[in-house]
Amino acid sequence: MDRVDVSKQMSYWLRHDPEDLEMDENGYVEIDELVGKLKERFPDVDRKFVEEMVEEGKQRYEIEGDKVRAIYGHSMDIDLDLPEDKEVKELYHGTTSKGAYNVLINGLQAKDRSMVHLSATRDAAEEVAKRRTEDPVVLKVDVESAREDGLRFYRATDDIYLSRDIPMEHIEKCEDF
Repeated sequence: MDRVDVSKQMSYWLRHDPEDLEMDENGYVEIDELVGKLKERFPDVDRKFVEEMVEEGKQRYEIEGDKVRAIYGHSMDIDLDLPEDKEVKELYHGTTSKGAYNVLINGLQAKDRSMVHLSATRDAAEEVAKRRTEDPVVLKVDVESAREDGLRFYRATDDIYLSRDIPMEHIEKCEDF
């Protein structure tokens, strides 16, 4: 059994299309129900395997009681009920040169996701961008000025923050990128 294939399937169901999994308004599904559905494609999957994937999953998922959910990356409109962060002053977004050009003109838009993903550090944003390009560009979001315009920022993990679309006037290219 390929862990990557199981992770991709789990991620798809929890972020984009639960198919016939019963998902609550906060994106949670019963672990045993998810395991049963995974077993249809991956017969060796059991609850322990899923729990280990959650623990090893770079904070992509969380378990609460007998339920599991993806914490970020949703294309579905889910109420993640995440804590609003009122302290952070700057956040970062890593992208390609073309992506940076578009963001600096049009702002940062969620597009096929329900929220914009931001990184807590420049290094983390650069790593995100390196998944798409060998020549990453890192953009800085002035969170304080965005908050003054009514935007809210939510802490999904230690490294990932979420927000609705961010207008371009709150974004600039980091100097050394």
